[in-house]
Amino acid sequence: MAQKPSIPKGTRDFSPIEMAKRNYIFDTIKEVYALYGFQQIETPAMETLQTLMGKYGEEGDKLLFKVLNSGDFLNKVSDEELQERNALHLAARLCEKGLRYDLTVPFARYVVMHREELQLPFKRYQMQPVWRADRPQKGRYREFWQFDGDVVGSDSLLNEVELMQIVDTVFTRFGVRVQIKINNRKILTGIAEAIGAADKIVDITVAIDKLDKIGLDNVNNELRADGLTDEQIEKLQPIIMLEGTNEQKLDTIAQVLQASEVGLKGVEETSFILNTLKPLALNNEVQLDLTLARGLNYYTGAIFEVKALDVQIGSITGGGRYDNLTGIFGMPGISGVGISFGVDRIFDVLNALDAYPADAQSTTRLLFINFGEKEAAYCLPVVAKARQAGIRTEIYPDASKMKKQMSYANAKHVPFVALAGDNEMAANKLTLKDMTTGEQQLLTPDELIECILHHK
Repeated sequence: MAQKPSIPKGTRDFSPIEMAKRNYIFDTIKEVYALYGFQQIETPAMETLQTLMGKYGEEGDKLLFKVLNSGDFLNKVSDEELQERNALHLAARLCEKGLRYDLTVPFARYVVMHREELQLPFKRYQMQPVWRADRPQKGRYREFWQFDGDVVGSDSLLNEVELMQIVDTVFTRFGVRVQIKINNRKILTGIAEAIGAADKIVDITVAIDKLDKIGLDNVNNELRADGLTDEQIEKLQPIIMLEGTNEQKLDTIAQVLQASEVGLKGVEETSFILNTLKPLALNNEVQLDLTLARGLNYYTGAIFEVKALDVQIGSITGGGRYDNLTGIFGMPGISGVGISFGVDRIFDVLNALDAYPADAQSTTRLLFINFGEKEAAYCLPVVAKARQAGIRTEIYPDASKMKKQMSYANAKHVPFVALAGDNEMAANKLTLKDMTTGEQQLLTPDELIECILHHK
């Protein structure tokens, strides 16, 4: 007996109903991006490891899926190297490519390679799957989709403001209440300077970014393990636990960072974003959160994260400014800022809240029953006309029993069924059945189409 097939852990199949829901997510976000002048691109699933490595920090590098070289990949590896069983060394020798970890680094590579074709500032959106060799758990997958929007070639903080508007508009359209969290890596750098640990900025941001997941005591233990002194950790506590309005937090942190030029610059940038957003009357709260660090090393300015208020799940959108990213590929001086919608987590949130509109899950709107060759021939021109009118239409392919065809319609949640027997054909009409109410009408083809088009 053949072994039952399976899929890798952390990956999923999606049924037609699930794909209808996901397409609702994709289409909604695409429509909002288009409102702000963003254009779509795509990049390969695989990038060279030279492109990927070193861009996500040490923890990120460990989560890269590496792809074995094609052909005899052991040809250039000695027996001694194999016997040493040094995984990192062997990976470097055996693999030249990897699956993309996110869409931002491939986008930076794209900008460098296509610079002469681009009109700056360049606003792009991109929806594709990414892969991370993480431990699968609820809300965390090894293969998942991201939906990014980025602006490169502009230093203006109006880009950050627009991205916050995009986030607010998207989740308002979804009917999901969210909290938009904002911070600035310059503020975090200033904090590291203020406590006398400027060289530990990466360790500090990686640790405090885990505050929600592991709690304050474990964050402090991690900081201690990273080499921070008890005095430095003690100075960090009131900053991590700072409360109050956005204005009060900014005033307090500005006092703490008086001696840090970079820290005060971060306060100034954050104040501009928050003050500019005020008269725009967003539907969702924007909160300054000084514990927000976004563990990726390439962020240099504002950073964002979005939490769903009514579902317990991790961040469903995140991003920030990354002025130095293209410099890694030999093109310094091109700034960028972007956000990434976590499509799979948004999918889970909308499922948990049952927040999909009814028409988002509908597929076929009209099914023609097949009573036989003569009846099918009569129906086919009407089927074609219905499709031309934009109605999603099927004709059942086999002249099966009526019960089987109606069961098919019910299983697919088809709202209308059309029937044509001898009486209907003699009158040049069809019977239209509303599957919700059970009401039936005898209509001409044109009347049938108009009825469906105007039915809400």
